[in-house]
Amino acid sequence: MTMTIEQGSSAAPPADATRLLAAGRAAGAAEHLAAYGPWPARSADALLAQLHRSGLTGRGGAAFPAFRKLQAAAAASRRPVVIGNGSEREPLSWKDAVLLANAPHLVLDGLLVAADALRARRAVLYVHEAALEPLERAIAERADARGVELVEAVDGFVAGEASAVVDALRGGRGLPQDRTRRLTESGLDGRPTLLHNVETLAQLALIARYGGDWFRSVGDPAAPGTRLVTVTGAVGTEGVLEVPTDATVADIVARAGGAVERAQAVLLGGYHGTWIPASEARTAPGPLAGAGVVHVLGADRCGLLATAEIADELAAASARQCGPCRFGLPAMAARLRELATGRMAPQAAAEAARLAESVDGRGSCHHPDGSARLVRSALRVFAADVRAHAAGRCVRAPR
Repeated sequence: MTMTIEQGSSAAPPADATRLLAAGRAAGAAEHLAAYGPWPARSADALLAQLHRSGLTGRGGAAFPAFRKLQAAAAASRRPVVIGNGSEREPLSWKDAVLLANAPHLVLDGLLVAADALRARRAVLYVHEAALEPLERAIAERADARGVELVEAVDGFVAGEASAVVDALRGGRGLPQDRTRRLTESGLDGRPTLLHNVETLAQLALIARYGGDWFRSVGDPAAPGTRLVTVTGAVGTEGVLEVPTDATVADIVARAGGAVERAQAVLLGGYHGTWIPASEARTAPGPLAGAGVVHVLGADRCGLLATAEIADELAAASARQCGPCRFGLPAMAARLRELATGRMAPQAAAEAARLAESVDGRGSCHHPDGSARLVRSALRVFAADVRAHAAGRCVRAPR
């Protein structure tokens, strides 16, 4: 395939699927410039055109088309705010931590490209504590980033949700807000706000340099490019990998030293994700949405117990601002715990399924929806375990 690379970078584009981390470990300004060259200034129209062509979707969870957010912010009548979200509160993910520790300059480039194109009033990076030091060091290395505001993220699973980030930056507790207007219409300071995950900003920096056609030259044509995934569980080495979006779950697990043939199931997308059986994992695509999590459940572990433990954490992590979070999630977690421990198993499974339906779509934020999605997938994938628990035994228990 012949591609035209738009001018704007003095460095050749990365030649393979290792794009985001091409500058090497803990890359400083010199290594970053050697790998990528300086970031190119783009008008809003030019950046929008390349983002649209690229097909880049958000890497923070929702997989929303990146160009649509930028388009909405560019159309606003007031100068916007640009926020990079690196709070990463998903327990099974540390991809953003790896990116910020090793490629902080690429994230800064993406933030600055977007802020410059939109003539933004403020540019803010909202990150977990561990990322502060590498970002402070990176900002000190370059004059163009001196105006970037660096803010430590609030603790809490739901504190990384977009409206919760804005709430924290306003001085609040970092809780999701029941919004009637999009952030791109009114967010921080009452201004149009463009909020992207830090990996999305790093990908945006590459697209600004090398163009949308280059970006989509690898990966699934429907959701192109590469993405960072955190692989955990029954694998040889847990860690973060950069993979093309058309990599199968089996490919990703194999790169981490595991084998789906020896697994029972795989959790895709993290605590708000879905379980898939090992038989599907052989050909299933990797996580195109969600937090970029691939968690492998070994054949000797009880999937119902593993899900009950997650459901307990999700219930405890809620903002308790609405009925589904205050009452529905604890009740759903309790029924799942009863099912996993063999108490009232037939009734507990039916009640957990009913509660999953009752909380879905009724919360002030998407936390109940993600929790219900996880539980429904567990009841489906571990159906044999449900039947065994109803009969008073666990098929995964040692004999």
